[in-house]
Amino acid sequence: MRKMIIRIVVIVAAVIIVFALFRIGRNKSILHKSTGKVSAKTASVISQAQEYENNAQFSKAHDLYAELIEKHPDSPDFISWQEKLEDLNLKMLFSAQITPGSIQYTVEKGDSLYKIAKKHNTTVELIKESNNLTSNRIYVGQNLKVWTLPFNILVDKSQNILLLKIKDTVFKTYNVATGANNATPVGTFKLKDKLVNPVWYNEGKAILPEDPDNILGTRWMGFDQAPRYGIHGTSEPGSIGSQATQGCVRMYNREVEQLFAIVPEGTEVTIMD
Repeated sequence: MRKMIIRIVVIVAAVIIVFALFRIGRNKSILHKSTGKVSAKTASVISQAQEYENNAQFSKAHDLYAELIEKHPDSPDFISWQEKLEDLNLKMLFSAQITPGSIQYTVEKGDSLYKIAKKHNTTVELIKESNNLTSNRIYVGQNLKVWTLPFNILVDKSQNILLLKIKDTVFKTYNVATGANNATPVGTFKLKDKLVNPVWYNEGKAILPEDPDNILGTRWMGFDQAPRYGIHGTSEPGSIGSQATQGCVRMYNREVEQLFAIVPEGTEVTIMD
């Protein structure tokens, strides 16, 4: 009788173990299938976003990438989605589409691009590019896309990045070079003296824009409380991403030209260690 009881106990235990292993395997299978469905759905969302972008429906594509970022913050594709989102920000900004942050403005008598830009705290360059204007000529009754939301800039010296932001939301991230030996000043400034193809004055000598020794590149945007410093282009693109300047914030020429077109004088710049 005792042996019979032991056998029954062993059999029951074996059944329990097999059943438990079956449940674990089944759960793993369900989890695997569920993960596959999420991946398929994500792929579908990306495909739809790409289709929207190809059809110049930038706002719809932007919303889909924003949804992916919100729902899958731990995804290995998070950074690439963020970069795509920022690229779409620029496409919307420079397109003729009226998007959040912009208005349709009707030109009035006495208007000029400069007056319109000043009134809405934007730039002539941005108005021209977003409306595909090849000159400064405008006419009464003409409808123009005009950006109205203010931008601000944050420079993080520890990472050598410049963040173009709307309030606290990152609009575009740029890699930059900052000052060697911590030479870039820390604080909050405003942009002033925006210059195209600036002359570099070095030790009393004027170095012209076309001179390869001119380290300022194609654009200059000075700081109001630190007149010796500013944001500018470069003749040394290999320095971007390092601490290599005399204290200024250095950018690739193509990117400083882009930023120059976006931000007006008076834009707030915060620089942090």
